[in-house]
Amino acid sequence: MSVLKTYGQDAGIKPSKTYRLNGDRLAGKIDGLEAVAQAVKLILSTERFRYLIYSNDYGVEMDELIGKPRSLVAGDIQRRIEEALGQDDRVTGVEDFELTFDGEAAHVKFTVTTQFGGITEERSVPFG
Repeated sequence: MSVLKTYGQDAGIKPSKTYRLNGDRLAGKIDGLEAVAQAVKLILSTERFRYLIYSNDYGVEMDELIGKPRSLVAGDIQRRIEEALGQDDRVTGVEDFELTFDGEAAHVKFTVTTQFGGITEERSVPFG
């Protein structure tokens, strides 16, 4: 069971309260869509397997794309993002995935669907 699995076996939406991060400071508490949006940003900002403090199912594997051809990046980046975000049981899917290339970076834009609503997310991933 993942550290991200926040709910019990019964049906229904449970609270997902956490601390609001404001830079390097805690700034109160958040819940619902705002808490999931913060979790999405943290998951996509953490390279999987790099930090021993996180379980092996936390983070995203983007470092392996560095130096790979565009065709491989284009075919694999969506799967990596979906896999990373799918570990959080509040996330129900990733939709409207758009990928563009600019020099040696891939720019992705997508909508994360959650139990609380949708979140639009954008990332720039260097691969060259």
